Amino acid sequence: MKSHRALHEKEERAKGRLTRNQFFLIAFTCSFAYYVIPGYLVPTLSSLSWICWVFPTSILAHQLGSGLHGLGIGAIGFDWSSISAYLGSPLASPWFATVNIAVGFALITYIITPIAYWLNLFNAKHFPIFSDGLFTSTGQSYNISAIIDPNFHIDIAAYERRGSLYLSSFFAMSYGVGFACLTATVVHVILFHGSEILQRSKSAFQETKMDVHTKLMRKYKQVPEWWFTCILIVNIAATIFICQYYNDQLQLPWWGVLLACGLAIFFTLPVGVITATTNQTPALNVITEYIIGYIYPGYPVANMCFKVYGYISMKQGITFLQDFKLGHYMKIPPRSMFIAQVGGTIIAALAHLTTAWWLMVTVPDICDREMLPTDSPWTCPGDHVFYDASVIWGLIGPRRIFGDLGYYSAINWFFLVGAIAPVLVWLASKAFPNKPWIKLINMPVLFGATVNMPPATAVNYTSWVLIAFASGFVAYRYYRGWWSRHNYVLSGALDAGLAFMGVLLYLCLGMQHVSLNWWGSDSDGCPLASCPTAQGVIVKGCPVF
Repeated sequence: MKSHRALHEKEERAKGRLTRNQFFLIAFTCSFAYYVIPGYLVPTLSSLSWICWVFPTSILAHQLGSGLHGLGIGAIGFDWSSISAYLGSPLASPWFATVNIAVGFALITYIITPIAYWLNLFNAKHFPIFSDGLFTSTGQSYNISAIIDPNFHIDIAAYERRGSLYLSSFFAMSYGVGFACLTATVVHVILFHGSEILQRSKSAFQETKMDVHTKLMRKYKQVPEWWFTCILIVNIAATIFICQYYNDQLQLPWWGVLLACGLAIFFTLPVGVITATTNQTPALNVITEYIIGYIYPGYPVANMCFKVYGYISMKQGITFLQDFKLGHYMKIPPRSMFIAQVGGTIIAALAHLTTAWWLMVTVPDICDREMLPTDSPWTCPGDHVFYDASVIWGLIGPRRIFGDLGYYSAINWFFLVGAIAPVLVWLASKAFPNKPWIKLINMPVLFGATVNMPPATAVNYTSWVLIAFASGFVAYRYYRGWWSRHNYVLSGALDAGLAFMGVLLYLCLGMQHVSLNWWGSDSDGCPLASCPTAQGVIVKGCPVF
Protein backbone atom coordinates (compact mmCIF):
# COMPACT_ATOMS: atom_id res chain seq x y z
CA MET A 1 0.00 0.00 0.00
CA LYS A 2 2.82 2.39 0.80
CA SER A 3 4.43 1.87 -2.61
CA HIS A 4 1.05 2.27 -4.34
CA ARG A 5 0.35 5.49 -2.47
CA ALA A 6 3.83 6.80 -3.28
CA LEU A 7 3.22 6.13 -6.98
CA HIS A 8 -0.34 7.38 -7.31
CA GLU A 9 -0.98 9.95 -4.62
CA LYS A 10 -1.89 13.24 -6.21
CA GLU A 11 0.83 15.88 -6.13
CA GLU A 12 -0.56 18.75 -4.11
CA ARG A 13 1.77 21.45 -2.93
CA ALA A 14 0.37 22.97 0.20
CA LYS A 15 1.68 26.29 1.33
CA GLY A 16 5.29 25.89 2.39
CA ARG A 17 5.51 22.19 1.42
CA LEU A 18 7.64 20.49 -1.20
CA THR A 19 6.23 18.13 -3.79
CA ARG A 20 7.81 14.70 -4.05
CA ASN A 21 9.52 15.69 -7.32
CA GLN A 22 11.10 18.69 -5.65
CA PHE A 23 12.10 16.58 -2.66
CA PHE A 24 13.71 14.02 -4.98
CA LEU A 25 15.79 16.68 -6.75
CA ILE A 26 17.02 18.15 -3.45
CA ALA A 27 17.90 14.72 -2.00
CA PHE A 28 19.53 13.69 -5.29
CA THR A 29 21.70 16.82 -5.35
CA CYS A 30 22.78 16.32 -1.74
CA SER A 31 23.61 12.64 -2.32
CA PHE A 32 25.50 13.49 -5.52
CA ALA A 33 27.56 16.19 -3.82
CA TYR A 34 28.21 14.22 -0.63
CA TYR A 35 29.53 11.04 -2.23
CA VAL A 36 32.70 12.79 -3.37
CA ILE A 37 33.76 12.77 0.31
CA PRO A 38 33.66 8.99 1.09
CA GLY A 39 34.13 8.08 -2.57
CA TYR A 40 37.36 10.00 -3.04
CA LEU A 41 38.43 12.51 -0.39
CA VAL A 42 37.98 10.49 2.83
CA PRO A 43 37.49 6.77 2.02
CA THR A 44 37.90 5.88 5.69
CA LEU A 45 34.34 7.15 6.22
CA SER A 46 33.20 3.87 4.66
CA SER A 47 34.31 2.07 7.83
CA LEU A 48 35.09 3.97 11.02
CA SER A 49 36.49 1.21 13.23
CA TRP A 50 37.23 3.34 16.28
CA ILE A 51 38.02 0.42 18.62
CA CYS A 52 41.15 -0.27 16.56
CA TRP A 53 42.25 3.33 17.09
CA VAL A 54 41.88 3.01 20.86
CA PHE A 55 43.82 -0.29 21.00
CA PRO A 56 46.27 -0.13 18.07
CA THR A 57 48.40 -3.12 19.18
CA SER A 58 45.68 -5.53 20.36
CA ILE A 59 44.76 -8.40 18.03
CA LEU A 60 41.59 -9.06 20.04
CA ALA A 61 40.46 -5.44 19.73
CA HIS A 62 41.12 -5.48 15.99
CA GLN A 63 39.25 -8.78 15.57
CA LEU A 64 36.25 -7.38 17.42
CA GLY A 65 36.28 -3.84 16.09
CA SER A 66 37.32 -4.05 12.45
CA GLY A 67 34.43 -3.31 10.15
CA LEU A 68 36.09 -4.86 7.10
CA HIS A 69 38.15 -7.75 8.47
CA GLY A 70 36.57 -8.44 11.88
CA LEU A 71 33.24 -8.59 13.69
CA GLY A 72 32.58 -4.87 13.39
CA ILE A 73 31.62 -4.04 16.97
CA GLY A 74 31.15 -0.27 17.07
CA ALA A 75 32.09 0.11 13.40
CA ILE A 76 29.93 2.42 11.34
CA GLY A 77 30.08 3.74 7.81
CA PHE A 78 28.95 7.09 6.44
CA ASP A 79 28.94 5.88 2.84
CA TRP A 80 25.58 5.05 1.25
CA SER A 81 27.30 2.68 -1.19
CA SER A 82 28.49 0.48 1.70
CA ILE A 83 25.17 0.74 3.52
CA SER A 84 22.94 -0.32 0.62
CA ALA A 85 25.40 -2.49 -1.30
CA TYR A 86 24.23 -5.94 -0.17
CA LEU A 87 20.94 -5.69 1.71
CA GLY A 88 19.42 -3.02 -0.47
CA SER A 89 18.05 0.20 0.90
CA PRO A 90 17.48 0.18 4.68
CA LEU A 91 14.52 2.49 4.04
CA ALA A 92 12.60 -0.09 2.00
CA SER A 93 12.34 -3.15 4.28
CA PRO A 94 9.40 -3.76 6.63
CA TRP A 95 10.12 -3.12 10.30
CA PHE A 96 9.69 -6.76 11.38
CA ALA A 97 12.10 -7.92 8.65
CA THR A 98 14.67 -5.38 9.82
CA VAL A 99 14.42 -6.73 13.37
CA ASN A 100 14.85 -10.31 12.13
CA ILE A 101 17.94 -9.29 10.16
CA ALA A 102 19.41 -7.47 13.15
CA VAL A 103 18.80 -10.44 15.46
CA GLY A 104 20.20 -12.91 12.92
CA PHE A 105 23.28 -10.78 12.32
CA ALA A 106 23.94 -10.43 16.05
CA LEU A 107 23.37 -14.15 16.67
CA ILE A 108 25.75 -15.29 13.95
CA THR A 109 28.39 -12.56 14.23
CA TYR A 110 28.51 -11.95 17.97
CA ILE A 111 27.55 -15.32 19.43
CA ILE A 112 28.07 -18.30 17.10
CA THR A 113 31.28 -17.13 15.41
CA PRO A 114 33.14 -16.00 18.58
CA ILE A 115 32.18 -19.22 20.38
CA ALA A 116 33.46 -21.31 17.47
CA TYR A 117 36.65 -19.27 17.31
CA TRP A 118 37.53 -19.11 20.99
CA LEU A 119 36.69 -22.78 21.52
CA ASN A 120 39.06 -23.40 18.58
CA LEU A 121 36.51 -25.48 16.70
CA PHE A 122 37.97 -26.75 13.41
CA ASN A 123 41.38 -25.29 14.44
CA ALA A 124 39.81 -21.84 14.07
CA LYS A 125 42.64 -19.94 15.78
CA HIS A 126 45.04 -20.89 13.01
CA PHE A 127 43.12 -18.62 10.63
CA PRO A 128 41.56 -15.13 10.63
CA ILE A 129 38.26 -14.89 12.50
CA PHE A 130 36.64 -13.26 9.43
CA SER A 131 37.94 -14.01 5.96
CA ASP A 132 36.78 -15.40 2.63
CA GLY A 133 40.18 -16.98 2.02
CA LEU A 134 41.13 -20.65 1.73
CA PHE A 135 43.89 -21.93 4.04
CA THR A 136 46.19 -24.84 4.77
CA SER A 137 46.38 -26.39 8.23
CA THR A 138 49.32 -24.10 9.05
CA GLY A 139 47.34 -20.92 8.40
CA GLN A 140 48.89 -20.13 5.01
CA SER A 141 46.90 -19.36 1.88
CA TYR A 142 46.01 -22.52 -0.03
CA ASN A 143 47.74 -22.78 -3.40
CA ILE A 144 44.84 -23.87 -5.58
CA SER A 145 46.90 -24.06 -8.78
CA ALA A 146 48.96 -26.87 -7.23
CA ILE A 147 45.98 -29.25 -7.11
CA ILE A 148 44.53 -28.57 -10.59
CA ASP A 149 45.52 -30.70 -13.57
CA PRO A 150 45.83 -29.30 -17.14
CA ASN A 151 42.14 -30.10 -17.82
CA PHE A 152 41.08 -27.88 -14.90
CA HIS A 153 40.13 -30.92 -12.85
CA ILE A 154 41.26 -31.88 -9.36
CA ASP A 155 44.53 -33.80 -9.02
CA ILE A 156 43.68 -36.14 -6.14
CA ALA A 157 47.29 -37.12 -5.49
CA ALA A 158 48.39 -33.50 -5.28
CA TYR A 159 45.46 -32.65 -3.00
CA GLU A 160 46.30 -35.50 -0.62
CA ARG A 161 49.91 -34.34 -0.48
CA ARG A 162 48.98 -30.76 0.38
CA GLY A 163 46.30 -31.76 2.89
CA SER A 164 42.78 -30.60 3.60
CA LEU A 165 41.44 -27.14 2.88
CA TYR A 166 40.36 -24.96 5.83
CA LEU A 167 38.04 -21.98 6.24
CA SER A 168 37.85 -19.09 8.67
CA SER A 169 35.36 -19.37 11.53
CA PHE A 170 32.91 -16.94 10.00
CA PHE A 171 33.14 -18.46 6.52
CA ALA A 172 32.43 -21.94 7.88
CA MET A 173 29.56 -20.71 10.06
CA SER A 174 28.10 -18.74 7.14
CA TYR A 175 27.77 -21.99 5.20
CA GLY A 176 26.13 -23.56 8.23
CA VAL A 177 23.47 -20.89 8.56
CA GLY A 178 23.05 -21.08 4.78
CA PHE A 179 22.08 -24.74 5.25
CA ALA A 180 19.67 -23.72 8.01
CA CYS A 181 18.16 -20.94 5.88
CA LEU A 182 17.40 -23.36 3.06
CA THR A 183 15.42 -25.86 5.13
CA ALA A 184 13.84 -23.07 7.20
CA THR A 185 12.51 -21.46 4.02
CA VAL A 186 10.72 -24.59 2.84
CA VAL A 187 9.29 -25.49 6.27
CA HIS A 188 8.25 -21.90 7.06
CA VAL A 189 6.34 -21.49 3.79
CA ILE A 190 4.55 -24.83 4.27
CA LEU A 191 3.51 -24.05 7.84
CA PHE A 192 2.62 -20.37 7.57
CA HIS A 193 1.53 -20.05 3.93
CA GLY A 194 0.69 -23.60 2.81
CA SER A 195 -3.10 -23.33 3.11
CA GLU A 196 -3.13 -19.90 1.42
CA ILE A 197 -1.02 -21.22 -1.47
CA LEU A 198 -3.41 -24.14 -1.99
CA GLN A 199 -6.43 -21.85 -1.86
CA ARG A 200 -4.99 -19.39 -4.34
CA SER A 201 -3.83 -22.20 -6.62
CA LYS A 202 -7.39 -23.51 -6.78
CA SER A 203 -8.89 -20.06 -7.32
CA ALA A 204 -6.46 -19.43 -10.18
CA PHE A 205 -8.50 -21.87 -12.29
CA GLN A 206 -11.82 -20.35 -11.29
CA GLU A 207 -13.57 -17.05 -11.80
CA THR A 208 -12.84 -15.00 -8.70
CA LYS A 209 -13.54 -11.48 -7.59
CA MET A 210 -10.88 -9.14 -8.98
CA ASP A 211 -9.40 -6.22 -7.11
CA VAL A 212 -9.48 -2.73 -8.54
CA HIS A 213 -5.96 -2.94 -9.99
CA THR A 214 -6.70 -6.13 -11.92
CA LYS A 215 -9.93 -4.63 -13.26
CA LEU A 216 -8.09 -1.57 -14.52
CA MET A 217 -5.39 -3.70 -16.13
CA ARG A 218 -7.99 -5.75 -18.02
CA LYS A 219 -8.29 -2.98 -20.61
CA TYR A 220 -4.79 -3.84 -21.88
CA LYS A 221 -3.84 -6.84 -23.98
CA GLN A 222 -2.24 -9.52 -21.81
CA VAL A 223 1.04 -11.23 -22.61
CA PRO A 224 0.28 -14.61 -24.22
CA GLU A 225 1.59 -17.62 -22.33
CA TRP A 226 3.32 -18.92 -25.44
CA TRP A 227 5.64 -15.89 -25.41
CA PHE A 228 7.06 -17.01 -22.08
CA THR A 229 7.05 -20.66 -23.14
CA CYS A 230 9.01 -19.95 -26.31
CA ILE A 231 11.66 -17.96 -24.45
CA LEU A 232 11.99 -20.72 -21.87
CA ILE A 233 12.34 -23.52 -24.42
CA VAL A 234 14.73 -21.57 -26.66
CA ASN A 235 16.97 -20.61 -23.75
CA ILE A 236 17.10 -24.12 -22.29
CA ALA A 237 17.85 -25.58 -25.73
CA ALA A 238 20.57 -22.99 -26.39
CA THR A 239 22.10 -23.61 -22.96
CA ILE A 240 22.19 -27.38 -23.50
CA PHE A 241 23.72 -26.93 -26.95
CA ILE A 242 26.44 -24.56 -25.67
CA CYS A 243 27.27 -26.78 -22.69
CA GLN A 244 27.56 -29.82 -24.95
CA TYR A 245 29.49 -28.06 -27.72
CA TYR A 246 31.94 -26.43 -25.29
CA ASN A 247 31.92 -29.26 -22.78
CA ASP A 248 35.70 -29.26 -22.42
CA GLN A 249 35.54 -25.66 -21.21
CA LEU A 250 32.17 -25.54 -19.37
CA GLN A 251 32.28 -29.14 -18.06
CA LEU A 252 28.51 -29.24 -17.36
CA PRO A 253 26.64 -32.15 -19.05
CA TRP A 254 23.16 -31.73 -20.53
CA TRP A 255 21.40 -33.38 -17.61
CA GLY A 256 22.98 -30.81 -15.29
CA VAL A 257 21.18 -28.02 -17.15
CA LEU A 258 17.82 -29.79 -16.78
CA LEU A 259 18.44 -30.51 -13.09
CA ALA A 260 19.36 -26.87 -12.46
CA CYS A 261 16.18 -25.71 -14.18
CA GLY A 262 14.14 -28.12 -12.07
CA LEU A 263 15.66 -26.74 -8.86
CA ALA A 264 14.99 -23.17 -9.96
CA ILE A 265 11.34 -23.98 -10.70
CA PHE A 266 10.87 -25.82 -7.39
CA PHE A 267 12.33 -23.08 -5.19
CA THR A 268 10.83 -20.08 -6.99
CA LEU A 269 7.57 -20.32 -5.04
CA PRO A 270 8.91 -20.63 -1.46
CA VAL A 271 11.69 -18.11 -2.03
CA GLY A 272 9.24 -15.79 -3.80
CA VAL A 273 6.85 -15.91 -0.84
CA ILE A 274 9.61 -14.87 1.56
CA THR A 275 10.72 -12.11 -0.81
CA ALA A 276 7.18 -10.79 -1.22
CA THR A 277 6.51 -10.63 2.52
CA THR A 278 9.90 -9.42 3.81
CA ASN A 279 11.77 -7.77 0.90
CA GLN A 280 14.64 -10.19 1.61
CA THR A 281 15.54 -13.06 -0.72
CA PRO A 282 16.94 -16.29 0.81
CA ALA A 283 19.90 -17.61 -1.13
CA LEU A 284 19.64 -20.86 -3.09
CA ASN A 285 23.29 -20.94 -4.11
CA VAL A 286 24.38 -23.31 -1.32
CA ILE A 287 22.00 -26.13 -2.23
CA THR A 288 22.82 -25.87 -5.95
CA GLU A 289 26.54 -26.07 -5.17
CA TYR A 290 25.98 -28.91 -2.71
CA ILE A 291 23.91 -31.05 -5.09
CA ILE A 292 26.13 -30.76 -8.16
CA GLY A 293 29.23 -31.04 -5.97
CA TYR A 294 28.12 -34.45 -4.73
CA ILE A 295 26.83 -35.69 -8.07
CA TYR A 296 29.67 -34.33 -10.19
CA PRO A 297 32.72 -33.63 -8.00
CA GLY A 298 36.04 -32.34 -9.26
CA TYR A 299 34.65 -29.96 -11.91
CA PRO A 300 34.73 -26.33 -10.68
CA VAL A 301 33.47 -24.69 -13.88
CA ALA A 302 30.53 -27.11 -14.03
CA ASN A 303 29.71 -26.17 -10.44
CA MET A 304 29.69 -22.47 -11.30
CA CYS A 305 27.50 -23.02 -14.35
CA PHE A 306 25.08 -25.16 -12.39
CA LYS A 307 24.81 -22.48 -9.70
CA VAL A 308 24.12 -19.80 -12.30
CA TYR A 309 21.38 -21.81 -14.01
CA GLY A 310 19.85 -23.09 -10.77
CA TYR A 311 20.15 -20.06 -8.49
CA ILE A 312 20.69 -16.92 -10.55
CA SER A 313 17.88 -17.81 -12.95
CA MET A 314 15.48 -18.23 -10.01
CA LYS A 315 16.62 -14.94 -8.50
CA GLN A 316 16.23 -13.12 -11.81
CA GLY A 317 12.79 -14.67 -12.22
CA ILE A 318 11.70 -13.21 -8.87
CA THR A 319 13.12 -9.83 -9.87
CA PHE A 320 11.12 -10.10 -13.09
CA LEU A 321 7.96 -10.67 -11.03
CA GLN A 322 8.77 -7.70 -8.81
CA ASP A 323 9.02 -5.46 -11.86
CA PHE A 324 5.71 -6.78 -13.19
CA LYS A 325 4.07 -6.11 -9.83
CA LEU A 326 5.35 -2.54 -9.88
CA GLY A 327 4.07 -2.13 -13.43
CA HIS A 328 0.73 -3.61 -12.33
CA TYR A 329 0.32 -0.86 -9.74
CA MET A 330 1.48 1.82 -12.17
CA LYS A 331 -0.95 0.56 -14.84
CA ILE A 332 1.71 -0.03 -17.48
CA PRO A 333 0.51 -2.24 -20.38
CA PRO A 334 1.76 -5.82 -19.80
CA ARG A 335 3.12 -6.21 -23.33
CA SER A 336 5.12 -3.00 -22.98
CA MET A 337 6.56 -4.31 -19.71
CA PHE A 338 7.44 -7.61 -21.34
CA ILE A 339 9.22 -5.96 -24.27
CA ALA A 340 11.07 -3.63 -21.90
CA GLN A 341 12.17 -6.58 -19.78
CA VAL A 342 13.41 -8.65 -22.71
CA GLY A 343 15.16 -5.68 -24.29
CA GLY A 344 16.67 -4.64 -20.97
CA THR A 345 17.95 -8.16 -20.39
CA ILE A 346 19.70 -8.25 -23.75
CA ILE A 347 21.21 -4.78 -23.27
CA ALA A 348 22.33 -5.64 -19.71
CA ALA A 349 23.98 -8.88 -20.83
CA LEU A 350 25.92 -7.12 -23.58
CA ALA A 351 26.85 -4.23 -21.28
CA HIS A 352 28.09 -6.56 -18.53
CA LEU A 353 30.11 -8.65 -20.96
CA THR A 354 31.65 -5.59 -22.60
CA THR A 355 32.44 -3.96 -19.26
CA ALA A 356 34.03 -7.12 -17.85
CA TRP A 357 36.18 -7.56 -20.97
CA TRP A 358 37.20 -3.88 -20.91
CA LEU A 359 38.16 -3.97 -17.23
CA MET A 360 40.23 -7.14 -17.63
CA VAL A 361 42.12 -5.52 -20.50
CA THR A 362 42.64 -2.09 -18.92
CA VAL A 363 43.18 -2.90 -15.21
CA PRO A 364 46.45 -4.80 -14.56
CA ASP A 365 46.17 -7.75 -12.16
CA ILE A 366 42.47 -7.13 -11.62
CA CYS A 367 41.05 -9.32 -8.81
CA ASP A 368 44.51 -10.68 -7.93
CA ARG A 369 44.87 -9.57 -4.31
CA GLU A 370 48.47 -10.70 -4.03
CA MET A 371 49.56 -8.54 -6.97
CA LEU A 372 47.39 -5.47 -6.36
CA PRO A 373 48.41 -2.63 -4.01
CA THR A 374 46.73 -2.61 -0.61
CA ASP A 375 44.54 0.40 -1.42
CA SER A 376 43.36 -0.89 -4.80
CA PRO A 377 39.58 -0.84 -5.40
CA TRP A 378 39.85 -3.76 -7.86
CA THR A 379 39.93 -6.63 -5.35
CA CYS A 380 36.58 -8.02 -6.62
CA PRO A 381 35.16 -9.32 -3.29
CA GLY A 382 32.07 -10.87 -4.88
CA ASP A 383 34.03 -12.61 -7.62
CA HIS A 384 36.59 -13.79 -5.09
CA VAL A 385 33.90 -15.52 -3.02
CA PHE A 386 32.39 -16.97 -6.20
CA TYR A 387 35.79 -18.43 -7.10
CA ASP A 388 36.30 -19.81 -3.58
CA ALA A 389 32.90 -21.49 -3.77
CA SER A 390 33.86 -23.14 -7.06
CA VAL A 391 36.95 -24.58 -5.35
CA ILE A 392 35.09 -25.71 -2.21
CA TRP A 393 32.05 -27.23 -3.90
CA GLY A 394 33.30 -27.95 -7.41
CA LEU A 395 37.02 -28.67 -7.48
CA ILE A 396 37.39 -30.42 -4.10
CA GLY A 397 33.74 -31.28 -3.60
CA PRO A 398 31.45 -31.24 -0.54
CA ARG A 399 32.27 -34.84 0.41
CA ARG A 400 35.92 -33.93 1.10
CA ILE A 401 34.94 -30.84 3.11
CA PHE A 402 31.43 -31.27 4.54
CA GLY A 403 30.94 -35.00 4.00
CA ASP A 404 32.31 -38.20 5.50
CA LEU A 405 35.80 -37.41 4.15
CA GLY A 406 35.76 -33.81 5.33
CA TYR A 407 36.76 -31.82 8.37
CA TYR A 408 33.51 -29.82 8.60
CA SER A 409 30.94 -32.63 8.53
CA ALA A 410 29.37 -31.45 11.82
CA ILE A 411 28.10 -28.34 10.07
CA ASN A 412 25.48 -30.49 8.31
CA TRP A 413 23.49 -30.42 11.57
CA PHE A 414 22.46 -26.91 10.60
CA PHE A 415 20.08 -28.47 8.07
CA LEU A 416 18.15 -30.01 10.97
CA VAL A 417 18.30 -26.81 13.02
CA GLY A 418 16.78 -24.88 10.13
CA ALA A 419 13.96 -27.39 9.72
CA ILE A 420 13.06 -27.41 13.43
CA ALA A 421 13.22 -23.66 14.11
CA PRO A 422 10.10 -22.64 12.07
CA VAL A 423 8.16 -25.51 13.66
CA LEU A 424 8.89 -24.11 17.13
CA VAL A 425 7.76 -20.65 16.04
CA TRP A 426 4.60 -22.07 14.47
CA LEU A 427 3.77 -24.06 17.62
CA ALA A 428 4.37 -20.98 19.78
CA SER A 429 2.04 -18.91 17.58
CA LYS A 430 -0.68 -21.56 18.00
CA ALA A 431 -0.11 -21.86 21.76
CA PHE A 432 -0.23 -18.08 22.27
CA PRO A 433 -2.68 -16.71 19.68
CA ASN A 434 -2.98 -13.45 21.63
CA LYS A 435 0.71 -12.72 20.94
CA PRO A 436 0.70 -11.61 17.28
CA TRP A 437 4.39 -10.66 17.37
CA ILE A 438 5.33 -14.36 17.45
CA LYS A 439 4.25 -14.77 13.83
CA LEU A 440 6.63 -11.99 12.90
CA ILE A 441 9.61 -14.16 13.85
CA ASN A 442 10.73 -15.18 10.40
CA MET A 443 13.40 -17.87 10.62
CA PRO A 444 14.36 -17.81 6.89
CA VAL A 445 15.16 -14.11 7.20
CA LEU A 446 16.86 -14.58 10.56
CA PHE A 447 19.07 -17.43 9.35
CA GLY A 448 19.59 -15.73 6.00
CA ALA A 449 20.59 -12.41 7.56
CA THR A 450 24.29 -12.92 6.83
CA VAL A 451 23.83 -14.75 3.56
CA ASN A 452 25.88 -12.02 1.83
CA MET A 453 28.78 -12.24 4.32
CA PRO A 454 31.32 -12.62 2.83
CA PRO A 455 31.74 -10.70 0.52
CA ALA A 456 29.71 -8.28 2.62
CA THR A 457 31.51 -7.14 5.75
CA ALA A 458 30.34 -6.35 9.26
CA VAL A 459 30.23 -2.59 8.70
CA ASN A 460 27.79 -3.08 5.81
CA TYR A 461 25.39 -4.67 8.28
CA THR A 462 25.96 -2.50 11.35
CA SER A 463 25.42 0.67 9.30
CA TRP A 464 22.37 -0.79 7.54
CA VAL A 465 20.75 -1.83 10.82
CA LEU A 466 21.41 1.56 12.47
CA ILE A 467 19.93 3.49 9.53
CA ALA A 468 16.92 1.16 9.33
CA PHE A 469 16.23 1.46 13.06
CA ALA A 470 16.69 5.23 13.00
CA SER A 471 14.35 5.70 10.03
CA GLY A 472 11.76 3.43 11.64
CA PHE A 473 11.90 5.39 14.89
CA VAL A 474 11.61 8.75 13.13
CA ALA A 475 8.70 7.52 11.03
CA TYR A 476 6.84 6.13 14.04
CA ARG A 477 7.59 8.91 16.51
CA TYR A 478 7.47 12.10 14.51
CA TYR A 479 6.67 12.15 10.81
CA ARG A 480 4.59 9.07 10.06
CA GLY A 481 2.42 10.65 7.35
CA TRP A 482 5.24 12.61 5.73
CA TRP A 483 7.59 9.63 5.88
CA SER A 484 5.15 7.30 4.14
CA ARG A 485 5.00 9.73 1.22
CA HIS A 486 8.73 10.43 0.95
CA ASN A 487 10.48 7.27 2.20
CA TYR A 488 10.85 5.54 -1.16
CA VAL A 489 11.55 8.83 -2.91
CA LEU A 490 14.46 9.49 -0.53
CA SER A 491 15.80 5.97 -1.05
CA GLY A 492 15.72 6.35 -4.84
CA ALA A 493 17.35 9.80 -4.69
CA LEU A 494 20.21 8.52 -2.53
CA ASP A 495 20.82 5.62 -4.92
CA ALA A 496 20.69 7.84 -8.00
CA GLY A 497 23.01 10.52 -6.59
CA LEU A 498 25.53 7.89 -5.55
CA ALA A 499 25.44 6.18 -8.97
CA PHE A 500 26.00 9.36 -10.97
CA MET A 501 28.83 10.62 -8.76
CA GLY A 502 30.46 7.17 -8.70
CA VAL A 503 30.57 7.07 -12.50
CA LEU A 504 31.81 10.66 -12.66
CA LEU A 505 34.63 9.99 -10.16
CA TYR A 506 35.80 6.98 -12.12
CA LEU A 507 35.71 8.72 -15.50
CA CYS A 508 37.44 11.88 -14.27
CA LEU A 509 39.86 10.51 -11.67
CA GLY A 510 39.91 6.71 -11.60
CA MET A 511 40.81 6.26 -15.25
CA GLN A 512 43.64 8.76 -14.83
CA HIS A 513 44.89 6.99 -11.67
CA VAL A 514 44.54 10.21 -9.67
CA SER A 515 44.29 9.36 -5.97
CA LEU A 516 45.00 10.78 -2.52
CA ASN A 517 47.35 9.19 -0.02
CA TRP A 518 46.81 10.37 3.55
CA TRP A 519 45.35 9.20 6.85
CA GLY A 520 41.80 9.48 5.54
CA SER A 521 42.62 7.11 2.69
CA ASP A 522 43.00 4.12 5.04
CA SER A 523 39.83 2.14 4.52
CA ASP A 524 39.80 0.44 7.92
CA GLY A 525 42.86 1.03 10.09
CA CYS A 526 42.83 -2.44 11.68
CA PRO A 527 45.96 -4.21 10.34
CA LEU A 528 45.89 -6.98 12.97
CA ALA A 529 42.27 -8.05 12.43
CA SER A 530 43.24 -10.93 10.09
CA CYS A 531 46.02 -12.30 12.32
CA PRO A 532 45.76 -15.84 13.73
CA THR A 533 46.10 -16.39 17.49
CA ALA A 534 47.25 -20.03 17.60
CA GLN A 535 50.72 -20.72 18.91
CA GLY A 536 53.50 -21.06 16.35
CA VAL A 537 51.50 -19.85 13.32
CA ILE A 538 53.62 -17.47 11.23
CA VAL A 539 51.83 -14.95 9.01
CA LYS A 540 53.49 -11.90 7.48
CA GLY A 541 52.73 -8.74 9.42
CA CYS A 542 51.37 -10.59 12.46
CA PRO A 543 52.98 -11.29 15.85
CA VAL A 544 53.87 -14.92 16.64
CA PHE A 545 52.45 -16.40 19.85
